Amino acid sequence: MTPSVLFQLLWQDYTSRLCPSAGNVHKLLKEDDPLLNDHIALRTFNVAPVGLEVLAKPFLELGYQEAGDYVFESKKLVAKHFQHPDPTQPKVFISQLKVEECSEALQGIVKQLVSQVEQGEMQGVEFLYSGRPWQLPYQDYLILAQESEYAAWLAAHGYGANHFTVSVNQLKQFSEVQQVNDYLKATGFVINQSGGEVKGSAEVLLEQSSTMADRVHVEFDDGVMLIPGGFYEFAKRYPMADGQLYPGFVAASADKIFESTNIESTNIETTNN
Repeated sequence: MTPSVLFQLLWQDYTSRLCPSAGNVHKLLKEDDPLLNDHIALRTFNVAPVGLEVLAKPFLELGYQEAGDYVFESKKLVAKHFQHPDPTQPKVFISQLKVEECSEALQGIVKQLVSQVEQGEMQGVEFLYSGRPWQLPYQDYLILAQESEYAAWLAAHGYGANHFTVSVNQLKQFSEVQQVNDYLKATGFVINQSGGEVKGSAEVLLEQSSTMADRVHVEFDDGVMLIPGGFYEFAKRYPMADGQLYPGFVAASADKIFESTNIESTNIETTNN
C-alpha cells in the first residue's frame, strides 16, 4: 500500500457514498494538471477501540508524522494533523469527540455503538473507508444531533473522508478562494456561510472555504433517510518567513468548516426503505 493508493480508495468511498457532487466540482475546477489535494479529514470518538490513534496508525506506517494539535472547546473536539515528508502527499486531519464531556444520554448511545466494534475490525487500512461498523436507529441519530452534530454525523456514516480539499495555490484560472466560491455558486453549489464564506486570512497564512454537505441516503435500522454527507473544501496557503507555504491549520477556521455537515443547513427527508 502506498499513500497514493490509499487516497484513491478514500476518494472512491467519498465520491460514491458521502459526496457524489465532488466529481462535478472536480470537473469544474480541473485544469491541464491533476488537481492537488491539500488534505482530507476523518472523524472518530475518543473511545477504544476507535480512538484517534487507531485512525492515525495506517498513515504513520506510510511515513506520515504528527505535525499539529488543535482544540475545539465548544464542540468538545480535539484533533491532530499529520503530514508526509513528500510535500505532494495530502495532509491528514483527524479529530475525535471527547465523549466523557458530553451528556449521559450521548455517552450511552456512543457506548452502545462502539460496543459493536471488534478491535480486529480496526486493523489495516480498510476500516478508514469502510463506513459504519454499527447498527443505528434513526431516533438515536436525532438525539445525538440535538447535542452534537459531529456525533450524529459520525454515528450515521462511520469511517470515511468527510472532505477532500482542492489546493487553490495550484489553480491557474483562480488565485483567490472567493473566486472559487463565486464560480461554484454560479453553477448551483451552496457555500458554507458560517464565519463568512472565506475563513482565515493572509495574516494567519491560510484561507479556507467549503461547499455545504451533499444530502445522501443512509440506511438506519428503521428506514432510509436523507441526511448531510460529505463536502468539498478549498484552501489557499501563504508563505512563511522562510518562503515555504504554511503547512498547518487554523483552529478558528476549522471550527466553522466542521459546520458544513450541520443538519439545520439541509432539509432532512424520509424515503421509503
